Amino acid sequence: MKIGEITNSVSGLNKSSLLDVVGINNTKDGQTNQESFASVLKQSLEDVNTNQVKAYDAMHDIATGKVENLQEAVQKIEEAELSLKLGLEVKNKALGAYKQVMSMQI
Repeated sequence: MKIGEITNSVSGLNKSSLLDVVGINNTKDGQTNQESFASVLKQSLEDVNTNQVKAYDAMHDIATGKVENLQEAVQKIEEAELSLKLGLEVKNKALGAYKQVMSMQI
């Protein structure tokens, strides 16, 4: 991919389109429905928890021999591990930003 193609594809992006992709800023019938940061964070934590539960179920099925497709079970375990790592990194970045803001002098 050439630099010009990347520049053209990035230049078409704006804040509202990025928010729509992430699902934070949904527009319906001309009205804007903005989710709060707390609700997005809560939903993300629930997703991580769901992945963890599925992974534990998959590990239990592997241990008891009830697993029908080993590849799917391993995939669920890997997804849970990656989502947990991502959640931890987001937490670390948020805490770092909070500490940086709190150390600013007014």
